[in-house]
Amino acid sequence: MPVFPGLRQIRQGAEACGVYLGWGLFAVLPLDYASALGGWIGRTAGRFLSVSGKARRNLRRAFPDKTEGEIDAILGQVWDNVGRVVGEFPHLARIAAERLDIVGGDHVAQMRDDGRPGFLISAHYGGWELSGPVAFRLGLPVHVVYRAANNPWVERLFRRGRGVAAESFIPKGAEGARRMVGVMRAGGHLGMLVDQKMNDGIAVPFMGRDAMTAPAVARLALKFRCPIVAGRIERTGGAHFRVTLEPPIPLPDSGDAQQDVYDVMLQINATIERWVRAQPGQWLWLHRRWPD
Repeated sequence: MPVFPGLRQIRQGAEACGVYLGWGLFAVLPLDYASALGGWIGRTAGRFLSVSGKARRNLRRAFPDKTEGEIDAILGQVWDNVGRVVGEFPHLARIAAERLDIVGGDHVAQMRDDGRPGFLISAHYGGWELSGPVAFRLGLPVHVVYRAANNPWVERLFRRGRGVAAESFIPKGAEGARRMVGVMRAGGHLGMLVDQKMNDGIAVPFMGRDAMTAPAVARLALKFRCPIVAGRIERTGGAHFRVTLEPPIPLPDSGDAQQDVYDVMLQINATIERWVRAQPGQWLWLHRRWPD
């Protein structure tokens, strides 16, 4: 059924009003109250949403030995974390300045100063919205690659919340891919979350099953022989976080370009899997990461 432009604008306007009201509420609350309220809303309302069923299926398949009680507990942690991420969004600058312990910052410093382009990658894990502010705090200018919101008014708000930490925003897609290459050629750095499904990606194991995985990071890193630094942003309690930045992922040079791309993405997926298995309640299990 077609959606007429006027109806679409009304719908987007109503959606934006709700998002702006929520933003305003969390912005006026002190950080710890905003985080706690967001977590409570997530735990209370999240279990009634249909996407919870998808998350539960994902968890059962990833952890077949866990009891239903254990799966319930993890799902509660997932919703608590999602709610806190939303509540903390207006406070990202303060969290980055006051609530982060950083381990392995020398890996980013080396990438920043080596004269080459590079990638700072992470996942929808813990405080994932802090990825840009972490780079900013470490003095690494990053161009953030992301999926733009469908609602242009909401998109403007999201950019405002993230804007202090980014050199530019690069929406995913064909035009975005061209801009990514341009950043690489200019010696710049790209920041990306690399854990979501890409339908036309390549099949790479993740959590014991093949998952369609976007290969762009591997292809560009191999083309420009530049570092890929992975960083986990772990919630340590309330609105406090530990950022662990890992040594650059080794780049193969076998002479088989397709195999090299696969091997790099295999290492990336294995890194994220290690994080998820350590604290499954901090990863975003709500999306359809696997094909079935």
